[in-house]
Amino acid sequence: MNLFDQVSEDIKKAMLAKDKVALDALRGIKKEFLEAKTAKGTDGELHDDVALKILQKMVKQRKESAEMYVAAGRQELADNELAQVKIIEQYLPQPMSEEELTATLKAIITQVGASGPQDMGKVMGIATKQLAGKAEGKAISMKVKELLA
Repeated sequence: MNLFDQVSEDIKKAMLAKDKVALDALRGIKKEFLEAKTAKGTDGELHDDVALKILQKMVKQRKESAEMYVAAGRQELADNELAQVKIIEQYLPQPMSEEELTATLKAIITQVGASGPQDMGKVMGIATKQLAGKAEGKAISMKVKELLA
């Protein structure tokens, strides 16, 4: 079962359970998936790699929203956003550990033949494709800088 079908099934379960937070989050996911599926230039299918990118984007947006709500003194809205983040994260693969990330990036650096900070672009190009869904871009970038320094 692909992610789109899984989300559709989980919407039904959330409706039966009367779980408003889960239902809101799942409906948001399905809306984004449908938009991606019907976007111009697509084949009408939603592949899991595209779905993962959408989910990562949604998590990032909700975390940023929660930070803004906390800064504005609206904790109840921040709590709602963070509850939705937990639901969305259930569909993402487990993130890589620090050690796994370091080992993978060292292998990529060796493969590319990078020798210093000037080669960061080459490494990042391959790393972001290889680690999509497994690590955040910010974490990859920081670790690459550290390894190339």
